[in-house]
Amino acid sequence: MRGWLAQTAGGLPKTFWYLWTGTLINRTGAFVMLYLEIHMVVEYGFSATFAGLVLGLFGGGMALGSLVGGVLADRWGRRASLLLSNVALAATAIALGFVFDRFTVAVLAAVYGFWNGLGRPAFSATMVDVLGPTMRLRGMNLNYWAINLGFSFAAVLAGVLSRTPHLTVFLLNAAAQLVMAAIVFWRVPETQPVRAVVPGLAGAGGAAAAAPRIATVPHRAPVEGSIMMVLRDRVFMLFVLLNLGLWIIIEACKLIPIAMHQRGLEAADYGTVIAVNGIMIVAFQLFVPKLIAGRNRSRVLALSALLVGLGMGAVSIAGTVPALMLTVVVWTAGEMLNAPVNGTLIADLSRPEMRGRYQGVASMGFTAANFVAPIFGGLLLDHAPPATLWLVLAALGVAVAIGQLLSGPVRERRARALQDPKTTEGATLATATA
Repeated sequence: MRGWLAQTAGGLPKTFWYLWTGTLINRTGAFVMLYLEIHMVVEYGFSATFAGLVLGLFGGGMALGSLVGGVLADRWGRRASLLLSNVALAATAIALGFVFDRFTVAVLAAVYGFWNGLGRPAFSATMVDVLGPTMRLRGMNLNYWAINLGFSFAAVLAGVLSRTPHLTVFLLNAAAQLVMAAIVFWRVPETQPVRAVVPGLAGAGGAAAAAPRIATVPHRAPVEGSIMMVLRDRVFMLFVLLNLGLWIIIEACKLIPIAMHQRGLEAADYGTVIAVNGIMIVAFQLFVPKLIAGRNRSRVLALSALLVGLGMGAVSIAGTVPALMLTVVVWTAGEMLNAPVNGTLIADLSRPEMRGRYQGVASMGFTAANFVAPIFGGLLLDHAPPATLWLVLAALGVAVAIGQLLSGPVRERRARALQDPKTTEGATLATATA
């Protein structure tokens, strides 16, 4: 057991563990959207279509915030971006606690999503900065475990708090965001890479490789490139598109309470159903790196997509709470395989001096699913036969799996080129012109 713990968590830097703790606290407090998922139709009186629109606006706000946050993480710094995100999230959560009007709830959900998305690239970039290539898989896996441990607590709390005063839910969320901000303020240093300019060569473009900054460093050279350079990177953007497809399937789980309500089941039982996701990840995620070590990453991602599609597609025939819990088991297994491989590949495909931008665009691929899945899913639930949505999601899982297998070789060649210092410049040029 000691050997396993050392292989799983040993030797990771102190800053990582502060971020890990912040993740656990932050995600435990992230029951606001779960609360809205459960209560928008039953308590707020929204239609399935409008509830889907609110969730979609939250996702759209996250996607936009991710792009802005990626630029800020590179230009303004990781730490400042994280502080702004968490303080603004706390203020928005409090505002949400005071409103019931359809229009205002929808607008504030989009604003809440924006601030949520803005902090994601800075957080991910900080993780990549402090872990380095050798510890990246373990660190990303541990952080994903913390996300879902917190989410499990949040799912349970969402059910427990469903009968507490409305405002209490939002005040508790705001408190969690402020605790995260305090951890960043007191314990997380700035880690943004600094380009050390070689005297006499700067004018000719001769700059040394980027090095992590653990304290304020004067004379920081400006970050080169733009968000458009990332968007023109076809290898990276195809990977982002495949991630978007996968997460559209996963984020459709937010529509399960509506499907349950339509089938005559208690929507409040959704907390019990979705808690299976967090419990599985908490119980087994730490064993995943050993399970997939040395395996072809593209094949692992393809298997992940198939499991996610199969599990979500099975919702079409799951008519009881236990059956719905079983579907969660299947798609969660796919999600667990995906998470550590995905995180390391995004890092491997990112130019160090533009890491915030790459993380921002990658995060947009995840968060845009929060926009697409609820809106189109809500429309299908309202206007198509009951099984339609879930069968479409199963087909999407097959398409993503095929895409991962076909694009894998080119992606791995790009990752190897960027990891080899001797070919970094060539890989940079390839990225700029791809």
